[in-house]
Amino acid sequence: MEHLPVEVIGNILSLLGAARDVVIASSTCRKWRQAWRDHLHTLTFNSNDWPVYHEITTSRLEILITQTIFQTNGLQRLLIVMDDIDEFSAAPVIAWLMYTRETLRQLFYNVRTNPSINVLEKCGRQKLEVLSLAHNTITGVEPSYQRFPCLRCLSLSYVSVSALDLSLLLTACPKIESLTLVSLDIAMSDAQTTMELSSPTLKEACVEAISLDKFILEADNLEKLHLKDCTLEDFDLVGKGTLRLLKIDDVSVIHLDIGENTENLEVVDVSNFTIMWAKFHNMISRSSKLRRLRLWGVVFDDEDEVVDMETISSCFPLLTHLSLSYDLREGSLQYGLQGSFQLENVIVLELGWTVINDLFSQWVAGLLEKCPNLRKLVIYGLVSEAKTHEECTMLANFTSSIVRLMRKYMHVDVQFEYE
Repeated sequence: MEHLPVEVIGNILSLLGAARDVVIASSTCRKWRQAWRDHLHTLTFNSNDWPVYHEITTSRLEILITQTIFQTNGLQRLLIVMDDIDEFSAAPVIAWLMYTRETLRQLFYNVRTNPSINVLEKCGRQKLEVLSLAHNTITGVEPSYQRFPCLRCLSLSYVSVSALDLSLLLTACPKIESLTLVSLDIAMSDAQTTMELSSPTLKEACVEAISLDKFILEADNLEKLHLKDCTLEDFDLVGKGTLRLLKIDDVSVIHLDIGENTENLEVVDVSNFTIMWAKFHNMISRSSKLRRLRLWGVVFDDEDEVVDMETISSCFPLLTHLSLSYDLREGSLQYGLQGSFQLENVIVLELGWTVINDLFSQWVAGLLEKCPNLRKLVIYGLVSEAKTHEECTMLANFTSSIVRLMRKYMHVDVQFEYE
């Protein structure tokens, strides 16, 4: 160990991450203390890592963090996550940011201060590439002053911000590629009912637990879009057909528009979502490159709607992974199997139910016939804790029917996932 270069020791200490572990390891000898001082590039203060964070006073914690940070030179990655910790004084937190900002590349900041501080003001115009803020307030964004010329990834969680400031912040990040917005408290002016965000460089966007009347995202190079637990009246994506992944999970939206140019879509994952199938299918029908389609727990706006699998086969010839939930409606199969089509390239098939019955077995058998090159079948189901004799009999009959069925498909790996 004594022959290790001090730079390598610095990398080892950085891999430890947690400040407590780094301090203990660096006390090994003078060479390790030098590595901590001059070659440590990652430091983490997380209140969930060490119970002592919750046992000492806030003022004592401020001193410990200050002493630790100020003994380093050239930190590039700093994580300060103080969940369930009382408010810090603003002065020491400002000192941490000012001391590290010239070398910092990544900042993960979840600190409550009194009074609150403007993190953007302290870290703007520097080399920051990743910024993650939580439980903070953003106000008075000035793109010409609070500019982030190198920022590629921005994450805001439980942040209070106006729609205008959020839009200006995105403008202040000319190289941004990834944007994550979670549970924002968004203030809208009386004259403003629409939140508009625009970025020509954005490639990934994740929007979670946000409620808005209208949300317009203009991103010419967006490749991945994930909407989760949102309530929106209107969501519009304005782009140039670069979207490759669309994921919608437990979203309530009246009008959804991802543009007409969807030919590059490769993955569509929709779960716990109410859709008008004809309109939704029309939105993605041009996606001839689609390889993964997941419709799980979807509810159709019209109870008589049936998904035509033949249409899916013709529109998505490259499909390899198909996942469908099962919902019985008045004795008819939700996903029609009419026609002589074949899903030639489907190698993984996932099927699920909420209420098991005899028709489910027929549905599984019908889909297996349509997938001649299938390699893997996964069946998901819900099993109630208090099962009646009829339910037990139904489950036993289903299991027997699947066993008999799979004797015809010995090359297919079948798995069961029950909840």
